[in-house]
Amino acid sequence: MDVEEKIKLITRNTEEVVTVEELRDLLIRGEKLEGYLGYEPSGLFHIGWMVWAYKAKDLVEAGVNLRLLEATWHAWVNDKFNGNMQVIKDDAKYIRHSLKAIGIPVEKIKFIDAEDLVSDKDYWALLLKVAKNTTLARAKRTLTIMGRKEEEAELDSSKIIYPFMQATDIYYMGLNIALGGIDQRKVHMLVRELAEKVGAKKIVAIHTPLLTGLQGSGRAGGGSSKDEIMSEVKMSKSKPESTIIIHDSPEDIREKIMNAYCPKQVVEFNPIIEINKYLLFSQDNFSLYVERPSEYGGPIEIYSYDELERMYLKGEIHPLDLKKATADALIKKLEPARKYFEDNKEAKELALKIASELKIEINL
Repeated sequence: MDVEEKIKLITRNTEEVVTVEELRDLLIRGEKLEGYLGYEPSGLFHIGWMVWAYKAKDLVEAGVNLRLLEATWHAWVNDKFNGNMQVIKDDAKYIRHSLKAIGIPVEKIKFIDAEDLVSDKDYWALLLKVAKNTTLARAKRTLTIMGRKEEEAELDSSKIIYPFMQATDIYYMGLNIALGGIDQRKVHMLVRELAEKVGAKKIVAIHTPLLTGLQGSGRAGGGSSKDEIMSEVKMSKSKPESTIIIHDSPEDIREKIMNAYCPKQVVEFNPIIEINKYLLFSQDNFSLYVERPSEYGGPIEIYSYDELERMYLKGEIHPLDLKKATADALIKKLEPARKYFEDNKEAKELALKIASELKIEINL
């Protein structure tokens, strides 16, 4: 795989890469790509997480030495599972199973528990250096990375430590690539800006899009910031009605898709369109078979996302027909994951335990 092929693989289905030129320079110089993504073990694995999981797979295929940081301490600071560290650790095990269930090559990825980092005094020395080079106002502005508002630090000052930890994770591991959702942009920009001051490498930041929740945006613009809008509309594991869990039953998947927001001839903040773009058409050799009534031209097989978007915008595909086709395709795509959880005793028990902690009913 040459440089341009690697760039194409690494940058596909991303919201932005900061910067592609720096990525190309790393590849041309033959520098070893050391990457990571960190995630809080904080719930059931939903299809929104599949976007970054697939991107992690792309990075591995492109030759990146990838680490997945199980951000257990971060989840504790962020009050996930009411701060119960044992449940957080159980969820980390569940997520490993989930990644394997959806076909991510976990054997080629190094998993790191945040506890392994924070047990080193050098980690905390580096964190203090990060904090000394960051204003309080700047740190508070990054709290959106953890789904929090700036003012929440006024009630619990531990929240301010969170962005310092995330920056320190990256510096401590000596990385030159950081992968995350677009909601992680603020901290990644801070990491880039402080790199020289703390004597670390300047990362290339790769940001994946956030899937819109199945209930849609419920709004058309307004005066809110982009961060606030995305926080309200993104697919969330804490809102079962807004997402699909990877081991949901076919019946549950179909019901959720059929009840989802899908405005006619609109693709922005349309969760059904996004599922097609980022999950279904991201597969090689995928085509979407859409049953249409004769007045819409009859059944059609669509071979690219661009073709689907063009037809949908022109009104050549009705939302109901698109929902039916998407449900069929997603059920087929998630079938191996469901079977994995049905057949793997530990994975099933962990999924049921996490669901119970969250007071969510799942059918396994």
